[in-house]
Amino acid sequence: MDVYEAVTSRRAVRGFTDRQVPGKVLERVLSAAAWAPSGSNLQPWNSYVVTGGPLAELKKRAGRRAATGDPWDEREYEMYPSELKSPYRERRSAFGAERYGALGISRDDLEARQRAAVANWDCFGAPAALFCYIDRDLGPPQWADVGMYLQTVMLLLRAEGLHSCTQMAWSVYRTTVAEILSPPDELILFCGMSIGYEDATAGHPRTGRAPLAETVTFVGG
Repeated sequence: MDVYEAVTSRRAVRGFTDRQVPGKVLERVLSAAAWAPSGSNLQPWNSYVVTGGPLAELKKRAGRRAATGDPWDEREYEMYPSELKSPYRERRSAFGAERYGALGISRDDLEARQRAAVANWDCFGAPAALFCYIDRDLGPPQWADVGMYLQTVMLLLRAEGLHSCTQMAWSVYRTTVAEILSPPDELILFCGMSIGYEDATAGHPRTGRAPLAETVTFVGG
């Protein structure tokens, strides 16, 4: 698989089979992802890969919280600005309409939307998950570095025939994740990432992208 194919075939997969991901494959991916760029080579990512019994226990605890309506943990970062301006507001709305529309869930059916959201904390059935942390003392450039690292991981997973889904949703269950992983206090949970083989029967459509002219300006002689 060349780089272009890896980029264009990567998407947020929300349905995985229970086929196990070989540990050596995950090690190979993360060893190569260490070459992702970062300012002054700080390498500000701190990743935990969870499989088997620990992942099953995490899913169980998170699922129990969701089922009992336990309040979410307060996020340690702002996921979106409180006033999301155009065109980002419209793009976010279009994504929601596409995702929930594919599930047959109407905009005003909040209960059904909540049921769909619960799948996040089962990792959409994936047998492997990565949880990415960043030191709370670092700034926006280092958060950008973490994003480049995560994208590198996802592209390498595609090269191995695997799919993934990054999930900031895990930040609202960060204390439950911490019960399993015991991260140092100086780290903030940025996101989880479900990893596995796609369940082709899940049938979630891929979301579109803005036209090139909306996001890129070419300046030349």
